[in-house]
Amino acid sequence: MQSYTIGQAARLLGVSPDTARRWADAGRIATHRDEGGRRLIDGRDLAAFSVEAAQNGDGEDGEPYTSARNAFPGIVTAVKLGDVAAQVEIQAGPHRLVSLLTREAVEELGLEVGMQATARVKSTSVHIDTP
Repeated sequence: MQSYTIGQAARLLGVSPDTARRWADAGRIATHRDEGGRRLIDGRDLAAFSVEAAQNGDGEDGEPYTSARNAFPGIVTAVKLGDVAAQVEIQAGPHRLVSLLTREAVEELGLEVGMQATARVKSTSVHIDTP
């Protein structure tokens, strides 16, 4: 499972690293340390927290979130596979994006809950990129 540093988590949540650090210090996000002593957040924990934070309206200073050029970097919070089609949900700050795509595309991208992905919105289509 992918883990994220405090800085990476902050970018995905749309907040400053200081805010993410305060949330971790307060026990809102579970962390563990790597061999170098850095605090890491498990991808599944970050996915669950990102949904909770968006529902609670958590952010910094009440500032609205914006996207640049219709790209929404976030974290995969759900993957539902059918025989041919699939549904992928990404939480990007307060934005929940849902993309319907082929099962084959999901498998090729290796999409799973907790991993980082970017939803790109063009008209009524949502495209997903991985880092």
